[in-house]
Amino acid sequence: MDIEFSLALPREAMGIPMVRRALGDSLRSLGVTESCVSDILLAVTEACANAVRHGGPANRYVVEVSIGHGRCDVRIIDRGHGLPRVPDRYPPTDAEHGRGILIMQAVVDEISFDITPGRGTTVHLRKHLAWDDEPIIPRQRALVAV
Repeated sequence: MDIEFSLALPREAMGIPMVRRALGDSLRSLGVTESCVSDILLAVTEACANAVRHGGPANRYVVEVSIGHGRCDVRIIDRGHGLPRVPDRYPPTDAEHGRGILIMQAVVDEISFDITPGRGTTVHLRKHLAWDDEPIIPRQRALVAV
């Protein structure tokens, strides 16, 4: 089963729980393991938090989700200034910020960045799905409304 949806959100933290709910409910309804769902939601939360924090001056960002062929692909797209590049060093352990990329790398199978300085950043996350033995809704008949 293929599921695709897109959410355009205000660049405010209040939108992040909406993304988590829509994506988490979609994955759970297909019978994805809770561990796998948690990994995806953690990575998406980090990427959305970065879009909220660094996506200015634009006042919106977009989350595009595609679930199918045994994997989940999520793109978080902002139209902010963009990073000049992905950092090559990470902050010291006592720093309060700057570990989001490390967290995302630790919980997804693939991560890539399309950074255009002055035009925005797209973070692409991909995770291969693990399935529960008995999905809540049979995969071949699942319908998800978002």
